[in-house]
Amino acid sequence: MEKVQNYINGELIDPVGGAWLDNDEPATGQVFAQVPQSDKRDLDLAVAAAEKAFETWSTVPIAERVRTLNRLADLCDQHAEQLVELESKDNGKPRWLARAVDIPRVGANLRFFTSLAETWSTEAFAMHDGFNLTLRQPIGVVATISPWNLPLYLFSWKVAPALAVGNCVIGKPSEVTPMTAHYFSKLCIEAGLPPGVLNVLHGDGASIGDAITEHEGIKVVSFTGGTATGRKIAAKVAPTFKKYSLELGGKNPNVIFADCDYENMMETTLRSSFANQGQICLCGSRIYVEEGLYDRFRDDFVGRAAKLKVGDPNEDDTKLGAVVSRQHHEKILNCLEIAKSEGGKILCGGGAASVNGRCEKGYFIQPTVIEGLPLNCQTNQTEIFGPVVTIEKFKTMDEVADLANGTPYGLSASVWTSDLETGHRLAAKIQSGVVWINCWLVRDLRTPFGGMKESGLGREGGLDSFRFFTETKNVCVKY
Repeated sequence: MEKVQNYINGELIDPVGGAWLDNDEPATGQVFAQVPQSDKRDLDLAVAAAEKAFETWSTVPIAERVRTLNRLADLCDQHAEQLVELESKDNGKPRWLARAVDIPRVGANLRFFTSLAETWSTEAFAMHDGFNLTLRQPIGVVATISPWNLPLYLFSWKVAPALAVGNCVIGKPSEVTPMTAHYFSKLCIEAGLPPGVLNVLHGDGASIGDAITEHEGIKVVSFTGGTATGRKIAAKVAPTFKKYSLELGGKNPNVIFADCDYENMMETTLRSSFANQGQICLCGSRIYVEEGLYDRFRDDFVGRAAKLKVGDPNEDDTKLGAVVSRQHHEKILNCLEIAKSEGGKILCGGGAASVNGRCEKGYFIQPTVIEGLPLNCQTNQTEIFGPVVTIEKFKTMDEVADLANGTPYGLSASVWTSDLETGHRLAAKIQSGVVWINCWLVRDLRTPFGGMKESGLGREGGLDSFRFFTETKNVCVKY
C-alpha cells in the first residue's frame, strides 16, 4: 500500500502527528493508499519554509522563474501516462478522459502562465510635473485549496500563476484525490524547484483546511469547491483582511432553441450533462428546450443517455466511470430518492449501476434524466454533482431567462440557437459568470473565470489571476 507524503521545504515527509487517512479506489471500493492527516504543526513548517523561500523567489528574474516552471511542465508531459493512470484510479474517471483532458492541461497551465508573466507590463500615468508608475508585486505566502473532480488540472491552474508572479505557495489538494498532487511534488524536486517555493499539504478540511484559512502567515486564499465550504472560508478570512477568491457550486442551465444545429447540440448536451460522471462544476444540470422541439429532444436525448456505457474506467469504451467516493455515491442516490418523492418522472437511470468483474463493489451511478419537476423543488435548486439532469419545456425568451436565473447559483450557462441575436440577448439576461453560445467548456485561459451569486466571489484566469496574486503599488515621481 502506497503512502502519500507531504511536500515541505523541498522534501517528501510524513505528517508530524503520524495520523493517516485511507484512500480508496472508487471503481473497486478498495483502499489502496494512505494519506497524511496534516495539522497545524505541518502547516507551521510549510509556512516557515515558504516565508524563507519568498525572500529569494520573489526577486528571481522572471526568465529564471520561467525556465524552472517550464522544466516542470516538460516533466509533466514526459510522465503523462503515469499521471493519467493515477488520476483515473484515484478519481474514478475513465482513463481516456484523464488522457485527453486532465493531464494535458497541467503542462499547458504552467506554460501559459509563465509565458504571460514574461509579457505582463506595468502602467505609467504622465502628469505635467511628473509621472505615476503602477507596480504589481507578489504578496508572499499564498494558499490554494483545490477540489477532487479535476484534481491536478485545477491544482496546477491555481499554483502556476501564483508561482509565476513570485509568490510561494501552500497547496492543499483534496484528501479524496491526493495521488497526482503527490506525484507532482516528486516532479517539482526533479525539476529543481527551490525548496519552500511550493509546499503541498494533505488532509481533510477540519484538520488542515481550517488551519490554512486561519494561519496569520498566509496572506491569500484561493478556493475551489462547494458553496457551503466557501461560506465557511469567507467567514474565517474576511475579518483578517486576507485576499480571497471563491469558485463554488453551480446549477447550470442549458437553453435549447428549436432553430439550433440539432446534431451538434445533442452531442454536446450529452457531454455537458454526463462528462466526468456529471462531476464538473460547469455541467448543465437543468435543460430547458423550446416547446416545438421538446418531444423530439426528450425522446432522442433519453435514448442516447440510456445507451452510455457505465463501466470500468480502464476500458476505452466506458463513457461514465465511478463517482469519486462512497459518501458521494450515497449522496447522489439520496438526491434521486428526493426527486422521485417530489414527483419527478425518471425517464432513464434513477439508481446505482452494476458493473461486473473487478468493479462489482465500485461506486457507479446510471446516467439519469428526470422530467416534470418545478423550478422551486429541491432537485432543481441544489447542486447534485452527479450524472443527473432535469428537462423542461419553455415558450419565450423571457420565460426561459427567469427559469435560468431561478436558483441561488450563477456559474455557467449554455445557449443553443442559430440566431446569434437571440443568443446575445439571452446571454445578457442570464446571471452567470460564463455563458457559452453553441458550445460548452470551450476555454481560453486568457479569459476571467468565476461565478455570480452563490457560485463564488472574484475572478481568476489570465491576467485576473495575476491581479489576484499580486498587490498594487503606485509610485509617484514629481519632477
